[in-house]
Amino acid sequence: MEPATLAYSRLKRRRFDECIQTCTELLQKNPLDQAVWYIKCRALTDVAFTDDTEMEEEGIAEILLDDNAIATAPRPGTSMQRPLSSANSQRPTSRGQSANRPLSSSGRPVSGYARPGTSSRPLSSAVNPNRLSTAMGGGRLNTARPVTSSGRFVRLGTASLLQRPGGEFIEVDRLNLKRYATRPALAKADVREVLSIYLLTFGHPLRALELCSVSLVESEHKDWFWKAQTGKAYYRLGLYRDAERFFLSSLKDQEMVSSYVWLSKIYQRLDRPATAMDILLKACETFPNEVTLTLAVARIHDAMNDADKAMDNYKAALTLDSYNVEAIASLASEYFYSEQPEMALRYYRRLLQMGVSSAELWNNLGLCCFHAQQYDMTLACFERALHLAQGDAAADVWYNLGQISLGIGDLGLAYQHFQIALSLNPSCAEAYNNLGVLELRKGNADQARSNLQLAAQNGPYLSEPLFNEALLSYQFGQLDESYQLIRKCTQLSPNHFECKELLESLDSHFVTHEATQLMQLEFQEELKY
Repeated sequence: MEPATLAYSRLKRRRFDECIQTCTELLQKNPLDQAVWYIKCRALTDVAFTDDTEMEEEGIAEILLDDNAIATAPRPGTSMQRPLSSANSQRPTSRGQSANRPLSSSGRPVSGYARPGTSSRPLSSAVNPNRLSTAMGGGRLNTARPVTSSGRFVRLGTASLLQRPGGEFIEVDRLNLKRYATRPALAKADVREVLSIYLLTFGHPLRALELCSVSLVESEHKDWFWKAQTGKAYYRLGLYRDAERFFLSSLKDQEMVSSYVWLSKIYQRLDRPATAMDILLKACETFPNEVTLTLAVARIHDAMNDADKAMDNYKAALTLDSYNVEAIASLASEYFYSEQPEMALRYYRRLLQMGVSSAELWNNLGLCCFHAQQYDMTLACFERALHLAQGDAAADVWYNLGQISLGIGDLGLAYQHFQIALSLNPSCAEAYNNLGVLELRKGNADQARSNLQLAAQNGPYLSEPLFNEALLSYQFGQLDESYQLIRKCTQLSPNHFECKELLESLDSHFVTHEATQLMQLEFQEELKY
């Protein structure tokens, strides 16, 4: 087969590495072959492709520097910063686990799926992007770049430069974008579109905006595609109002599903979830059987802690597309946290039948098998999860193995599992909390208090370390410190029964103590007379 035809065939079959290698060899012989250049650009873009209709991770640097928020103290249920806190979003959990149900997502071993930027449980990494003390530092030593969502595109651009011999494929600064926009032959070959997608994917939004602006002028501002691409470039630059204007203009020329989804993303960035929901519902009227819109609606309900409506939309998405991985994983996560592990197991097995195999999936299968009392399959699933896990995912798998060991009553083995989890991820707050409980059972009160304090420091979103430390202080007679800790715990978990009970006990003790002091003062006054 002719080499260029072979490269195009490999591109269509999604064998991107082989396609890129073939194109590189051809371009070394003839650097001016535009057809091969086009194929390689398509392959590089498809390799780095991610679903850009989802919300990206929002770090503390973007939150602090964001001047788009309208209300500083919005009402609950009207803002992404203050979601609903109804009983539907709460799940009774044991000590050592988060009281709030994690958002459904397929990316995290513990929760099943934690959507970045909206989860009540931050992503477990060596550097927590939502903590001010570590926000301005990177994940490695001597790194001082703030954690932002655009960091992903910077990393993509760096990877495209370092992972290929000879440097970056396209020297962006030397491109004559006006020449690309004014040549009709290239426009017919769709090179401009591929080039704009390449620039946006590999972190060059300014150059992409320049190309889109020139192309808009050439099309006399009548091409919906270039208006949408301009809106994406403005979105990457953080200019959400300008992006909104171009997407609205694009929808006037041509109604597209992707434009509606991008417009809803903009309103979510502007902290207007109700407007984003209205946009998506309007799009659903135009495209009634589009699964992308149904999933976008479900994500907003999930971000607002409205679990019932989110699950209804995930089921509707699964009705439209029975092979949708996100909908299946989200429904499985909901059934698991609703104490129906048998139903969750059916959905996770469905993912296995579809060919999905990851550490997160095998970890969730192991948890479902354990809670469904299928103990013969539990360890086999966790062994497969450990084989596939890397980085923080391995730490989460070892933490869950510790939970399994606690469930079967082997405290020594659980202690070892939590220690391994901390060696892989020193900021795992849940492991610190459970180690504190185990140390207290051994009689090491000082070490237990130290672990609980580390758990509260690394996991300010958890109420269990605060409750355990408050109970420990109460047992040792440190009532003032116990009262302060239990008040913080009630703010994080207002429906925690044991927390309320301990708080009532402390209140009654303080009332009795004050009454005793008043009686002693009155008695002393009588003695003086």
